[in-house]
Amino acid sequence: MTTQPTQTEATETQPTRSQPTGRTTVLVLGGTGKTGRRVADRLSRAGHPVRIGSRSGETPFDWEDPRTWEPALDGAAAAYIAYYPDVCDPGAATTLRAFAQRAAERGTRRLVLLSARGVEAALPAEEAVRVPGVAATVLRASWFFQNFDEGILRAGVLDGEIVFPAGDVKEPFVDADDIAEVAVAALTGDGPGDRTYEITGPRLLTFAEAAAEIAGATGRAVRYVPVSAESYGTALVRDHGLPDELGAFLTELFATLLDGRNAHLTDDVRRVLGRGPGDFADYARQAARGGVWAG
Repeated sequence: MTTQPTQTEATETQPTRSQPTGRTTVLVLGGTGKTGRRVADRLSRAGHPVRIGSRSGETPFDWEDPRTWEPALDGAAAAYIAYYPDVCDPGAATTLRAFAQRAAERGTRRLVLLSARGVEAALPAEEAVRVPGVAATVLRASWFFQNFDEGILRAGVLDGEIVFPAGDVKEPFVDADDIAEVAVAALTGDGPGDRTYEITGPRLLTFAEAAAEIAGATGRAVRYVPVSAESYGTALVRDHGLPDELGAFLTELFATLLDGRNAHLTDDVRRVLGRGPGDFADYARQAARGGVWAG
C-alpha cells in the first residue's frame, strides 16, 4: 500500500525540482517519500519539470481539500500517486476517483498509482484511477528493501533484533529504486499506459534471511525475532502511540498479508526496464557502506 508499513512514504527530504526544458510537467504526490522522491529525482535528471504536491510544499496539495487539486494539476501531463493515508483506506477509492476525473478534465493523460501486492482491499483504489481519457498504470509492490534503513525496521537493525510478525514466510523484497524506474517509464513512455505491474526482487527471502544478509554486510549481530500479529499491533499502540483503531487495522493487515500469498516472483521489472531487479545483498552492502546502520 502506498503508506502501509510495508512501504511507508515518510516525508524525509526536501522536494526536488528540475528546470523547465519544454518537456511535459509531471506532478509527484508523495514526492518526499521512499518512492516519490526517487521518482522526482529521476524525472528531474531526465529533464522533466517536476511539481511536488504536498500539504506544506511550494505547491500545496491536500487529499482532503479538493480545492488544492486543480492548481497542482495545472499543466501536468502525468502524475505519480502515492496515496495518503493508504490505498486500502475505506475512503481511498472515492477520493482517487474524484482526483482522476479532475485530472482528466485538466488534461493530465497519464496516472501511475503505487499500490499493494496481494491485498484485495486495494483493488477499489486501483480501479478508481482508471477513468476515460487517462492511461492509468498500477504498480503493486510488497516489502521494500528500504524499510530496513529508512522505515519501521531500521530501529530493530540498530538494536540487533528485528521484531516482526512475519514468521518464516518468504517475501519478494523489492528495491524502491526499481519501483521508481518503472514508474518513470510509465509516466514518460509513449506506449500504452493501462497496465498493472507486480514489482518484485529477484529472489524470495524470509525476514530471518534478510536479517542475516544485513548482519553479513554490517559485521554486527542482527537477528529476526518472530511475534504474533496481535502482539505486534499491541506494541505499536503501547510503545509508539498509535491510535487503537490503527493498531487494530495493522494487526489485521499483517495477519492477512504475511501468509505467503506473495511468495512468488514476477518478471515485470525486466519486461519494463530490460534488466533484472536489484538484489537484497547488493542493497545491504551499499546501505552499510553509507553508514545508515552505524548509529
